[in-house]
Amino acid sequence: MTVDERLRELGIELPAPMAPGGTYRPAARAGDLLFVSGQGPVLPDGGLVTGKVGPGGLDLDTARGAARLTGLQVLAVLRAELGDLDRVGQVVKTLGMVNTAPGFTATPAVVDGCSDLFVEVLGEAGRGARSAVGVAALPFDIAVEVEAVVLVR
Repeated sequence: MTVDERLRELGIELPAPMAPGGTYRPAARAGDLLFVSGQGPVLPDGGLVTGKVGPGGLDLDTARGAARLTGLQVLAVLRAELGDLDRVGQVVKTLGMVNTAPGFTATPAVVDGCSDLFVEVLGEAGRGARSAVGVAALPFDIAVEVEAVVLVR
């Protein structure tokens, strides 16, 4: 089954990749590796999921949903850059950054929203090394940002 067939089976339609918010490219290739710039949680209407995660802010389920939306953006960039998601040989590494309220430490559970999506869509090729960190602020006050390194076939 191709990745596009898998997406259809799952009822997932990838969004258009978000335009860069500065002077950089959505992805850059070095040999067999594609480095995807940090992506954020874009809603279907084009808005962003914003705010701090944790006490007084977004709850864990909402934050996991934001991480999933962010993963959709990463996949959209991969498709735009590679032309075909079947060219993804392996998600090598992801870095998930969560805009956290003081005291919130469940960042791995938030970033699982993205990681679970990658495995759901790409199978074991979607399971790579990962870091999940809490940060004091993210651009545009987005709740989650994810960057990825992918091995290209």
